[in-house]
Amino acid sequence: MIRKKIIKIVTISGARPQFIKASVVTAAFARTPGMEEVVVHTGQHFDANMSDVFFAELAMPAPRYQLDIHGGSHGEMTGRMLMGIEKVLLQERPDAVLVYGDTNSTLAGTLAAAKLHIPVAHVEAGLRSFNMRMPEEINRILTDRISRWLFVPTEAAAQHLRREGFAEEQILPVGDVMFDVALHYGERVKPEGGLLASMGLKPGAYVLATIHRAENTDHPQRLANVVDALVFTARSMPVVWPLHPRMRAILQQTGRLDKLSSQLHLIEPVGYLDMVQLEKYAAVIATDSGGIQKEAYFYKVPCVTLRDETEWVELVEAGWNRLAPPLDAAAVLAALRASLGSHGAEIAPYGQGDAAQRIVQRLVSDLT
Repeated sequence: MIRKKIIKIVTISGARPQFIKASVVTAAFARTPGMEEVVVHTGQHFDANMSDVFFAELAMPAPRYQLDIHGGSHGEMTGRMLMGIEKVLLQERPDAVLVYGDTNSTLAGTLAAAKLHIPVAHVEAGLRSFNMRMPEEINRILTDRISRWLFVPTEAAAQHLRREGFAEEQILPVGDVMFDVALHYGERVKPEGGLLASMGLKPGAYVLATIHRAENTDHPQRLANVVDALVFTARSMPVVWPLHPRMRAILQQTGRLDKLSSQLHLIEPVGYLDMVQLEKYAAVIATDSGGIQKEAYFYKVPCVTLRDETEWVELVEAGWNRLAPPLDAAAVLAALRASLGSHGAEIAPYGQGDAAQRIVQRLVSDLT
């Protein structure tokens, strides 16, 4: 009797948004006979509130490999990850490597696989900010160029790849796995109890803020403008700000942390379901995160993006999202106020909620 080949996929993740995206794809792998997924956690997000809690809440098995690589410059971190991932790939010898998004973990996994002639599947391919000063833009462009499978979340992403000369058979419109996640977990989260109750917050009566990108955190004036706008906003509506560990350290170093603690609800990073509750019932979300822009839309909450550009242009065009580069506090404040109570047009750019299954089916088809 001929034994059917087991298809082995090594998945590389390392940051909060990747754990969320991976949850539905990992579940799809588990439902598919003849598939083995080996999960590698690089350690890019190492804090328990940024990492462990997501695996627990999203019912994901613990990663088989924990590389515990974090800190240092972009080059140092990526280089150390490249070395660690290469060792894993040499040991596991997978049929393909799967990467998500645009982090240093994504690029390191892609490079390690390419050097060993292992094909790469890129989930969330084709996104572009057209800002080459962003480390994320460099990571995703290089990852796309190396990858065999380009799983695009939107038609806009597919068009970017076509303009860059990619072969049509590489460009695979599957929808957005984050939409899959929102559909699966969003209904579990209600306004009663949980974090809202413990903080004394009423649904629809607070602002949620998340800031972590280097273009804001490492630029003193931009960060000051964001903080000032949030402080002004908090005079009329509570502002909840889960602080990324690096963001907390920066506020501490600049002497602003103690005063801000009395003006805003500064909290530790929260688990996935707590974050969904904060997002789902906010009056408006102010963020520089790519993923949270989409999550705001999934829950029909207006969003203000604190960046010069966004990859999710369809949300700006439809009126769900407003770009507010933090060049001065007044402009950010005006965008927040204008967003309150606003609604965008009805659009459906992110597929049907079956992106994870379509990704797995394509890999099975091509690797069998």
